[in-house]
Amino acid sequence: MRTLRGVCIGAGYFSHFQYEAWARIPEVKLVAFANRDEGRAQVIKDRYKIGQWYADYEEMLDREKPDFVDVITPPDSHQEICRRAGERGIHVICQKPLAPSLKDGKAIVAQSQADRIRFMVHENFRFQPWHRELKRLMDEGAIGERLHSLSFRARMGDGWGDDAYLARQPYFRDYEKLLIYETGVHFIDTFRYLGGEITRVMAWLRRLNSGIKGEDCGQVVFEFENGALGNWDANRYNEPNYDNARYTFGEFLVEGNGGALRLYPDGRITIQRLGEKEVNHDYPHQAIGFAGDCCYLTQRHFVDRMISGENFETNGPDYLRTLAVQEAVYEANETRMPVEVSD
Repeated sequence: MRTLRGVCIGAGYFSHFQYEAWARIPEVKLVAFANRDEGRAQVIKDRYKIGQWYADYEEMLDREKPDFVDVITPPDSHQEICRRAGERGIHVICQKPLAPSLKDGKAIVAQSQADRIRFMVHENFRFQPWHRELKRLMDEGAIGERLHSLSFRARMGDGWGDDAYLARQPYFRDYEKLLIYETGVHFIDTFRYLGGEITRVMAWLRRLNSGIKGEDCGQVVFEFENGALGNWDANRYNEPNYDNARYTFGEFLVEGNGGALRLYPDGRITIQRLGEKEVNHDYPHQAIGFAGDCCYLTQRHFVDRMISGENFETNGPDYLRTLAVQEAVYEANETRMPVEVSD
C-alpha cells in the first residue's frame, strides 16, 4: 500500500474535522503541521498525535518535503500558500472559500497548472452521503430521465442575537459577504453536481441581523443548461424545527418527469414515483465527524484520486465554474435582473 506524506497548515475551528479524518485514512501519514498560534498548535499536537509543529509553514514545506499539503487557513491567505507549495512541487488540497474573488481563484488555479501540481478544493457538501445517494438514484432513473427542479430550504438558527457566531466562527461577523460566499457556495457546487451546469441566476439577498456586516438571508433561483430550475431558500437567522441544523443543513426536494426524491433533515431519503405513495429509501449514513462524515469522504476522494491519477471532482478548473455562479448571484442581487453565468 502506498503511503502519502501529508502536512497541514491551520489550527482553527474547522481544522479539527480534517485532522480527525486524516487519522482514519491508512494511506496517509501526517508528518507535521504549521500554525502561528502556539496555544492552538498544542491542542492539535496533543489531540491528533502529530509529532512535529512549525510556526513557519515554509520551513515545514522545505524540511518535510511532503507529497501534499492541506491548506486550512482563511481565504485571503490561500493564493500565497498555494503558490509557495506549487513552486516546491507539492500537491494541494485547499479549503473553501477558495479565494476572496473569482479573479483571485483564477490566479490560484492558473498557478497550480503552471507548476504542474495536483490541486483540489476541499468542497465537502457534494460528498455528503445523502447527496451522493440522490445523485445515484437520479442517474438510475428513479424519478425519470428528465429533471424538472431542485429545491433546498435551509434554516441555520446560529445567526441571531448580539453574540451571533462568536462561539464557533466569530470571523463570520466581519465578512462583507457571508451567506453566499461562505455557505451558499457549498450548495451552488452541490446543485451543479446534481443538476448539471448552471447558465443563469436570479437572487434576492438581505441582512437580518444588524450586528453583522454581510448578508444572512437569501432566495436564489438557478436555471440549468438542461432546462431544469433550482431554488435555494436559506437564512442563518431563523431557527429550524428539527434537532440538528448542521446534519443535512436543511430539506431537499428533487422532481423529475417520473416522480420526486425528498431528503429530510435527519438524513432520511424517500422516493415518490408518479401515481404511487412516498416510500422510505434505505442507504448508509451516520452522524459522525461533520455533516455525515463528509470531510472524511472528501479527503478519501482526494487520496483515491492521488493514487489512481484520475481527476478530482472539485479540481481547479471545475471549481471555477462554481465561483462563476457565486459571482453571478451577487451581481443578480445588485442589479435585480437575471444574470448569465460567465464561461
